[in-house]
Amino acid sequence: MDSYRFGTVDYIVFLGMIILSTATGIYYGYIKKSTKKPEEPVPSISPGQKGKHDFGSDKLNEYLMGSGSLKVFPVSMSLIASSISGVSILGIPPEVYNYGTQYWIIVVPILLEYFAIAYIYLPVFWNLQVGSANEYLELRFHSSIRSIVSIFFILGVLLYLPFLVYLPALSLNQVSGINIYIIEAVIVAVCVFYTIVGGLKAVVHTDVWQTVIMFFSVIVVTILGTIYATGLDSLFDDLDARDRLEIFNIDPSLYVRHTVWGLVVAELFGWLSVNAVNPTMVHRYMTLPSLKKARAALAIYTVGSAGFIFVCTYLGVLLFDKYKDCDPLSAGLITNDDQMLPLFVVQSVGHIYGMPGLFIAGIFGAGLSSLSVYYNSTSLVILEDIVRGCFKMRPSERMSNIIVKSSIIVMGLLSIGLALVLEQLSGILSTFTAIVSITASGAFGIFTLGMVVPWANTLGTAIGALVGVLFSGWICLGSQFAAASGQLNSQKRPISVDGCVGNVTLLETNWVNEEDVLPLYRISYHWVVVIGVITVLVVGTLVSFVTKPTNIRTIDPNLLAPVIHRFLPKKNRNLDEENKIEL
Repeated sequence: MDSYRFGTVDYIVFLGMIILSTATGIYYGYIKKSTKKPEEPVPSISPGQKGKHDFGSDKLNEYLMGSGSLKVFPVSMSLIASSISGVSILGIPPEVYNYGTQYWIIVVPILLEYFAIAYIYLPVFWNLQVGSANEYLELRFHSSIRSIVSIFFILGVLLYLPFLVYLPALSLNQVSGINIYIIEAVIVAVCVFYTIVGGLKAVVHTDVWQTVIMFFSVIVVTILGTIYATGLDSLFDDLDARDRLEIFNIDPSLYVRHTVWGLVVAELFGWLSVNAVNPTMVHRYMTLPSLKKARAALAIYTVGSAGFIFVCTYLGVLLFDKYKDCDPLSAGLITNDDQMLPLFVVQSVGHIYGMPGLFIAGIFGAGLSSLSVYYNSTSLVILEDIVRGCFKMRPSERMSNIIVKSSIIVMGLLSIGLALVLEQLSGILSTFTAIVSITASGAFGIFTLGMVVPWANTLGTAIGALVGVLFSGWICLGSQFAAASGQLNSQKRPISVDGCVGNVTLLETNWVNEEDVLPLYRISYHWVVVIGVITVLVVGTLVSFVTKPTNIRTIDPNLLAPVIHRFLPKKNRNLDEENKIEL
């Protein structure tokens, strides 16, 4: 990697993506805004139909929600940008290289999540026309629940943002030699600029270009990597010989890293915790003019994400074909697994003009799109859930604009600062990731409890969430510390250095007896979210039963998932028919 540097064509390809992103922000922030007709008729609302959430002025509605009139395709691309980043591109292929091909089946829960979101969670948010997903928690329970979940969401985002800045910067630094701190500053500056200037429309339409570039770069690398591969004729035999060929591993053990059960059942909970109730995703759903179009965008998102993850899984197979006889980490070619795919690109297709630039542009596009999505949606959470929801303030239009835009700037500065810290604390990156997943599972458990358990009350929900977060956190952090201290065996598959040039030897692996380790610490990371969500549901339901459960005869049916309505008293079902939105 140190011997390779960007060429002129690579810089042209890469800078083209940066210029395109900036130009989109300028277009939606200045040009299109200035050419907009001064007066536009307000769409009429049919009898019985609720209007879009009002943020206090037309300008704010336009800036934060695109006036609820965005198109399906741009929003679906923005949804993909919300959940897939450079972390996925750089992380999934090495996961397959190290642990085998069973990871492919994760596409199944990605596709299945559509039905759960489209028919359980999304109709609730749509019927209520919430300005922020967390607003539901105040309507269903109490403002304190809304405030706590909002604060944890913001903290989780702040812990995640440095990943989105650091990984693309590291990739470009490796192939260009540009100072990594300069790259990080440019990433944040570009992203903050077009997010502030153009608002939601700039973010969504920039996401389209960046997501297309991300898809195109990865697919081109995959196709060319396949063409230049030398061992595809015996690939399946080699995978099998190195204990990596797994299609349907139905081992019922929770201790095995990748099984059908863990990747389908457990990951369904994991993907739902991110995509069903996360304010970032709900924000995108609510920018569309109808529930039908929101479901259409969700369908495109799930198919697109599943396809992209599958391609990344296949890239892991190509990594194995390339390095099956010379593990790059053992040979000292890289210092961590995140560098394996950039190394593959340079060694396999780096001789083709513009290919490294296209690949880095794809990584950057993934990072910029995810970063702008979180800047935009988190600023909305700060305004709606913290300023207006928690502190009960009613700022003017001017003050609301200041709050939103200043919060984006502050998040940008924190992104750079935390990225610098992240570089020094690489040994605990997995701990940060664990904390984010724990808070996401707790929030998902709370929303699910509110939507599918009619008698759940505020006290039961609060206690259930506390127990669920503490329990899953204990398991997750305990397993992290056990692994770091050498108490757990690695489940990495066999590697080889027989084909390496020079004197390269494998490090000796000491096998340890895991029987002395608490069984909960040995559970595969896929199951942590499931444990957290089920704990919230069980504890929350039981505590609600013994502490004056909510009267299901008086609860607003719009606060419950449609699949629950048939079990409500007749009075509630009649009320539901009266309040139903014309979709």
